[in-house]
This record gives sequence, structure tokens and C-alpha cells, in this order.
Amino acid sequence: MVRSRRKAFHPPPPLRLVLGLALLTFIGSLALSLPGVAARPLQFNEALFTAVSALSVTGLTVIAPGRDLTPLGQLVLMLLIQIGGVGFMVLALLVYRLIGREMLLEERLALRDSLGLVSLTEIITLTRRILQVVVVLELIGALLLWLHWRAVLPLSEGEVIRYALFHAVSAFCNAGFDLFNSHPRFPDGLPKDGVTLLIFAVLIVLGGLGIPVIADLLSWPRSRSLSPHTRLTLLIVGWLNLSGALAILVAETLAQGVLSERSLLERSAVSLFQVISARTAGFSAISELDALSPGAHLALISLMFIGSAPASMGGGITTGTFVAMLISMWSYVRGFPSARVMGRTIGQESTRRAAAVLTVSLVVVITAAYLVILTTPTAGFLEVIFEVVSAFATCGLSLGTTSKLSLAGQFVIMLMMFWGRLGALTVVAALATPRHKTLITYPETTILIG
Repeated sequence: MVRSRRKAFHPPPPLRLVLGLALLTFIGSLALSLPGVAARPLQFNEALFTAVSALSVTGLTVIAPGRDLTPLGQLVLMLLIQIGGVGFMVLALLVYRLIGREMLLEERLALRDSLGLVSLTEIITLTRRILQVVVVLELIGALLLWLHWRAVLPLSEGEVIRYALFHAVSAFCNAGFDLFNSHPRFPDGLPKDGVTLLIFAVLIVLGGLGIPVIADLLSWPRSRSLSPHTRLTLLIVGWLNLSGALAILVAETLAQGVLSERSLLERSAVSLFQVISARTAGFSAISELDALSPGAHLALISLMFIGSAPASMGGGITTGTFVAMLISMWSYVRGFPSARVMGRTIGQESTRRAAAVLTVSLVVVITAAYLVILTTPTAGFLEVIFEVVSAFATCGLSLGTTSKLSLAGQFVIMLMMFWGRLGALTVVAALATPRHKTLITYPETTILIG
């Protein structure tokens, strides 16, 4: 008797990432709806929106976590942020290790793609090492915040510990959630003193560099060399932060904006922190963010759209896409036959992927902005563009539009946060049909450009 064998369904890694994030979002929304988690009963759309925002490490929210969630609910939210930041494929690795199971080749490939690594060599050891570094950096950040806040904030010892740990995780994961806004004891919101902003800035930058860069930096003491990707990432991150801070400083100075009353040193420091935060995190050192000049708003939107480094805690088109397009353009202007930088040639496939990410991202952002404008007519054009790009970049900054969104508008923003966390290529690859090899080639044609 011959038994028929049904082939088990093994979704490809991109689809596995999409389905995994969707499942975690559903579980997270249920967890936020449990008794004792919220200080008031949360509507399902509020719990769902918060879960999506936490798992996509965005920070946009239709509730006030410091007021509407209990200490248990804040712990649940922090765990969702942590899972979204390090990736659920890493969580799967931990589960496998706890039950003593080895990862299959396909699962290792999925983990490699999730972390943005190139080689499968020692991927498990490297992942464990990265996780240890993440935990250590977050604990150091929490310790520094605890030492500082226990002397300046009106909180009990237990509350200071909880606040320090929550915000260290939120800052390193570039989530942008905080427990100060809309809290009756903190009318000015997030503390804006220099020590707090410095600790936040360092955590945000480290979390936004990306897993491959962190792995490369960890191996530098032995290898004494950094990959071209790491060097380019460090250069472009530094350039974006400094040029963005200068753009906001000039715009606010010339327009006599909300920073004009401060000293040059304060304006420079606040502008730099706001740029660092805008690229990935979503914390604001400016209470009147909607009162910034149009030039400053344009600079923030541009920085949010570019976002953080590939395979990091942030979103956007990523610095990798941005620098690949810059190098390609510069090489074309110089008449080089291919894109080249630092004595290396960038492969045509990388350039095509960068062009695809940029094109798809522009189409998605424009479409989402159009839908939000239709569904939320009370929001202004600038507010909508700012909100949509912030969701796409998993940034979390807002001009006050989140609370105005209709249910349809909230759904569009949730899709944008979902999309932004996974990335354009992951979503497209998950939805696309499998590629089939073909032996047919077509004659070339010319399309007029420019």
C-alpha cells in the first residue's frame, strides 16, 4: 500500500518574516487588551495600533503609555519594542537554543536575511554575541539614566528604575515611545536637559548603525580592518547628522523660529539631537515641533525618508540605498563604466536593488499620503506628509496628526509602519510569484530620459 505524501508548506524567508510580524502583532494587541495591562479599557484599534507601532519600533501612538498603561502594561510594551528591535528571527533562535534544537539551513538563511548579514559562517555564534552586546548596551544606558534621573525627577526609586529601563530599550531600539508625554506629573514631557539628551543620542546612534556594522566593529580588535559597508555607513551617518543639524539651525535662525531665543550652543545641540532622533527614533527635544519653520520641517521629512542603516533598529529607504544611489550618480557623471568607491566596484545587482527600493518607497509614501488625506480631511497637507513619512521610516515624530486620524487613516498608518519595519524588498519579495528561469532574451530598445 503506497501512502501519498503531502509536501509540507515551507514559506520563503520574506513571506515568513511578513507572517511572523503579523502573528506577533495580533498576539501583542491581545496582550495589551488583557485585564490589568491598561489603566482604562483600550479599544481594539488602540491596542492594535500600539502593538504595530511597538513591534515596528516606530513610536506613533493613539494612547499615552505613561497615563493609559499600568506598570504591567508598560512592561508588555517594552517587551514588544525589544522583540521588534532585535527581530523575531533572533527570538526564534533563542527558543531553539532553549529546547535544544538545531536550526536548519533554510532557517539559517532566514536569520541571515533578517539580520542583513552576508555569510552563513558562524552565524549562530555571531547572533549570540550581538544579542549580548545589545543587552549590555541597554543596561548601561538604563544605569546612566537611573543615576541621573534619581536626582532630578520626582519619582520613587522603583519608578526611576522602571522609567530608566523602559527608555533605554526604547532609545536603543529607536522606538520613540516615552512615559512622560501627557503624564500629569510631567507637563513638559520628556526631560530635555543635556545629560538626558546625550544618553539618548548615543543609544539612538548605536541602535541605528545596523547589525552588520555592529558585528564588524566587534571584530575590529582582531581584524584591525572594517568592511567598505561599515566605513560608508559611518561616513554617511556622520554627514547626514551634521548637515541636517546645520540645515535646521540655519532655517530656525533665519526664520526667527522656536529656537531663536536660545543661545547658539543650545540651538546647535538641540538641532543635532533632533536630527539624530528624526532619522530613526522619534524623541523630540522641541516641545513645539509643529511650530518649526517650513525649512526645518522639510529637512526633518528628508532625513526621516532616508532613515537609518540597513538591518538596524530603524526604517526608511536606509543609508545603504541612499549612498548606493549617490555613488551610482557620481560614477555616471564622472564617466565611469560602473559605480565605484574606495577602490571597489558596486555590483549592478546592488544598484538595481537600491533603485527598486527608492522607486517603490516613493510610490508607497505618495499613495499612503493620498489615502490619509482622503480619510482624514481635518489634517493639513504638511501634517499628513510628515505623519506618513514618519510611519514609513518607523520614526515616530508627529505634528499632532496621530490623534486626529480616522479609523481608516489609522489603518493606513499601521500598514506604513508594518511596511517600514520589513522593508520594501522584503514585502515585494513576499508578495511576488516565484521566479522562473527563461532562455528567452529580447532585443534592446531605448527610452528617452531627461
